[in-house]
Amino acid sequence: MLKKLDPLLHSELRLAIMSLLISVEKAEFTFIKEKTEATAGNLSVQVTKLENAEYINVEKGYKGKIPQTICAITKKGIEAFEKYVEDLKDYLKL
Repeated sequence: MLKKLDPLLHSELRLAIMSLLISVEKAEFTFIKEKTEATAGNLSVQVTKLENAEYINVEKGYKGKIPQTICAITKKGIEAFEKYVEDLKDYLKL
């Protein structure tokens, strides 16, 4: 029987965010926006969903006078991502 894929990570943009963060640990919102080519509004919604699931932490602050948002993957996020990848591998063995 196939394992159910995590619906939170099955979204293309959320998966892209998590894939980026697993390789860099943390990144500025603008960097993620640039790499995913997402709109700021859509990215913000998806980041909030990942934050609510405790897959990422979001820190808002300032770099000088410019607002800055930093996203970092959590231990729970790493575990969920790794499980998602393993479950996906099971699907591909079919």
